[in-house]
Amino acid sequence: MPEPTEAAPSPSQGRTGQASTPKGERRRQALVEAASELLVESGFDGIRHRAVAERAGLPLASTTYYFSSIEELVELAVEYHGRTELAWGRDRLAELGDLGEEGLDRDELGELVLDLLLGHNSREGGLDAVLLRYERLVGSGRRPYLAPLMREMGEELHALLVEILVAAGAPMSTAEMTRLIALIDGTVVNALIESDPDPRGAARRMLRAELR
Repeated sequence: MPEPTEAAPSPSQGRTGQASTPKGERRRQALVEAASELLVESGFDGIRHRAVAERAGLPLASTTYYFSSIEELVELAVEYHGRTELAWGRDRLAELGDLGEEGLDRDELGELVLDLLLGHNSREGGLDAVLLRYERLVGSGRRPYLAPLMREMGEELHALLVEILVAAGAPMSTAEMTRLIALIDGTVVNALIESDPDPRGAARRMLRAELR
């Protein structure tokens, strides 16, 4: 995922922990970012104390020093990744808007919608990136402690998608957006079940048909 022009808010801000010094904050944030990378690469099972510490280049004990539990680290990793994606999406929409009418190409705005739902790396095609993302989304339901965060970020995502479609000349209500996302998710899941090598292509066709 490309970096947003402004850094996403640190998920460690406003949370209790042992990071009471600038060095401690940097180390804690490095661990969160490392856990986020592992989450994207391997799902929830990839977030293990040793794997996170090694990815961050920090001692193993740092993961238990800066976080009260593995669940706290998982939640912060999910939040960091989600907010980074949202920040990138807002920046990309602003960039397209700055280009004027030339930038507000309906197809490109549609691709931005798919970036936010399927992941930017799904633009490269293939099954694995989308499969990992949907496995992660489904897996969050097995972790009730993530439910408030997932609802909060889901509401922010819906609002951003509505804003994108307004720019594309296809304004939608919240209920209509919920329906559209359900249609896209159903299309993607069906493509994954059938081992379709291009689930993003299937989602694109569904989106274009709905926006006609």
